[in-house]
Parts: sequence; C-alpha cells; structure tokens
Amino acid sequence: MAELAPIQPCLWFDDQAREAMAYYVEVFPDSSIDRVDEYPDESLDEHFRGMSGKVLNGQFTLSGVPFTCLDGGPLFTFNEAISFIVACADQAEIDHYWERLSHVPDAEACGWCKDRFGVSWQVIPANMGELTRRPEQIQVMMRQKKIVIAELENA
Repeated sequence: MAELAPIQPCLWFDDQAREAMAYYVEVFPDSSIDRVDEYPDESLDEHFRGMSGKVLNGQFTLSGVPFTCLDGGPLFTFNEAISFIVACADQAEIDHYWERLSHVPDAEACGWCKDRFGVSWQVIPANMGELTRRPEQIQVMMRQKKIVIAELENA
C-alpha cells in the first residue's frame, strides 16, 4: 500500500500488533501485511522507552480493507463500542469466521464475538436486514450467539 486510505481504522495493541496482523491475515482472504515500522531508538524521546522492537506503525489489508495498528502499551484497551462487521455470503462463511474469531464465550450475542486480542466482530449474513424483518425473526436472533441462517429463515 503506497499511501493511506482517506479513512481507515487504527488498532492500538499493548504489545501484540505484529502477532495480531499475522493472525488476521491468516483468517481473511485477500489479505497482507503491507508495512511494519518499529519504534526508533529509545534515546530519541521518553515515550519510546521500553518500546524497542515493537510496532510503531503497522499497515495491513484484510479482504481488501486497509488497517493500521501499533503497540502503544496497556493504557487503552478494546471494548464493544467499536466492532467490525464481517458480511458473510452463507452459513459456511459464518461458521468459518466464527470458529476463528470467537474466543470469549461471554461476549457472544446476536452474531457478535470477541477475538483473542479483545477486538469485537459482528459475523453476520450479508442479507441480515432481510432475515430480521419480522418480530419472530428478531426474537430468534436475540437468542442466538452465532447466527444460524436457517433458524432465522424458519422463524
């Protein structure tokens, strides 16, 4: 990636940016780690102390979508206020992403899950709006953890 996209998410990790990029690139097709810049010499600024070898700026692409990340230390952590939608073509694709991204059972609800880094994902069918038009369908969805398309269609 030669230049930054006009808008793109930046993920702040404690010290797992490199590991997260490698993991996500394995999970999503059409993905790549595009660039990794490490922190400069610790003597240049007090904010660089203890950051040697960690990621200052990581650029990666997931299914054609550009992301940036960094190792910023434990000051900030992820929460459910921000999530990424994975629009899936069918149940097999939902199952594929759910198996790889869901690592916190207590965080599973209505197609939402949390990965091993604490990032929240919405693994849903691309036609979710059509599958949740009727009150009965919404009631089924509210009881689901992983979305099961057949259950919504049969509601």
